[in-house]
Amino acid sequence: MRILAIETSCDDTTVALVNVDRDHFFVVDEHISSQTKTHAPFGGVVPNLAARDHLKNLPLLLKKIIKKNKISPTSLDLIAVTQGPGLIPALLIGTNAAKALAYAWKKPLVGVNHIAGHIYANFLFDQSSAFPCLELSSGHSSKPSFISEIKFPILALIVSGGHTELILMKRHMNFKIVGQTLDDAAGEAFDKTARILNLGYPGGPIVSAYAEKSQIPNPKSQTNSKFKIQNSKFSLPRPMINSEDFNFSFSGLKTAVLYTVRDNPKILKGRKLTGILCAEFQQAVVDVLVSKTIRAAKKYKPKTILLGGGVSANKELRAQLGKAIEKNLKNTGYRIPDTGYSLDNAAMIAAAGFFQWKFSKSHKPFYNAWRTLEAKANLRLK
Repeated sequence: MRILAIETSCDDTTVALVNVDRDHFFVVDEHISSQTKTHAPFGGVVPNLAARDHLKNLPLLLKKIIKKNKISPTSLDLIAVTQGPGLIPALLIGTNAAKALAYAWKKPLVGVNHIAGHIYANFLFDQSSAFPCLELSSGHSSKPSFISEIKFPILALIVSGGHTELILMKRHMNFKIVGQTLDDAAGEAFDKTARILNLGYPGGPIVSAYAEKSQIPNPKSQTNSKFKIQNSKFSLPRPMINSEDFNFSFSGLKTAVLYTVRDNPKILKGRKLTGILCAEFQQAVVDVLVSKTIRAAKKYKPKTILLGGGVSANKELRAQLGKAIEKNLKNTGYRIPDTGYSLDNAAMIAAAGFFQWKFSKSHKPFYNAWRTLEAKANLRLK
C-alpha cells in the first residue's frame, strides 16, 4: 500500500510518502518546513501565523513530493491527514488540502488522530539495531521496521507540548487513556520554564542543553540517572508523584521555577546557575514521568512500553525510562522512535492511517471522506 500523508496540527508543515509492504513500513520520502523563526519572537506558537505559513508552504511541499516521486492517482492507494487534536486554523489547512486531493484523485481519505500518530511513530524506526536504535545524521533510520515485533498489550507514554498521557492498547487502534495531565503538559512546562529564564523558543531543547552542561558523570549513582547536578542549591517539587492515580500535573512545577527565580535573581545573570536550575527542573519532570509509567505498567502488565511525542527526544527521559523498565519490568519490551520521528511528522500519520484503514469495519466511508471529514481541535482517542 502506498500512502501520501499530511500533518499540520501545530507549527510544522510536513508531508510524507510511505510504502507498507507485508510486515514493514518504508518511508520513501518526506519533507518538513519548520516555523520556529516565525514563532520565536512570541515565545510560543501563534495559531493564525501558523495557519498562514501552512497555507504558503504546504502547496510547495506537496508539489515537490508529487513531482519527485511521480505520484499519480494510479500509483497511490490512500491519503492520510491529521484531523486533530491541534490548532484549528492550522488543522484546516491540512484537512482541506487532503480533501481536495482525495476528491480530484478519487482516493480514500483517512482522518488521523495526532496522538495515535505519535504512538505509531515507534513503528517507523530501524528494528535491526541495538538499543535504542541506529540513527543516521538526519535523525531517521535506513531500514524499514517490522510491525510484528511490537507486542501487545502496549502502554504508551505520549509527552509533547500539548499532551502528556498514558495510553493502554490491547490491540491496534484500541486506545484507553489511563492517565493524563490535569493542567499543563510536560512540553508546555519546558517552554514556560525557558521563557521564565529568558532562554528563547522552543524551550525543550534549550532547557535540556543547559541542564546537560550543568551535570557531571556520577559513576556511584544508585538512581536511574547517570548524572548528578553540580552544586545544586535548588529543590523543585515532583507534582503528584505519589498520587494513587496515573495522572500528571506540571503547572505547579512551572510556578515553582518562577518563584525560585524571583527569590534568586542571580539565576538570570549567570549561565551556571541557570543550568543548575534547568537540570533540577528536567529531573523533576523525568522523575514524575518515569514513576507514573512504571506504576501503571505494574498494574496493567503490558508486553511493550512505547515512548512518543516531542519530549520523547529528551535524552534523559529516554535513558532513565529505559533503565527503570530494565530494573523493574524484566519481561517488558521498550521502544522509542528515532528522534526525528519524535517531533511532529507526516510519516507517523501515514502509519496510523494504515492501521485505521486496515482494521476498519468498512472502507466505504473513506471514499466519501472528502465530503464529511472535519478538523477537530479537541479530537479524542477512541
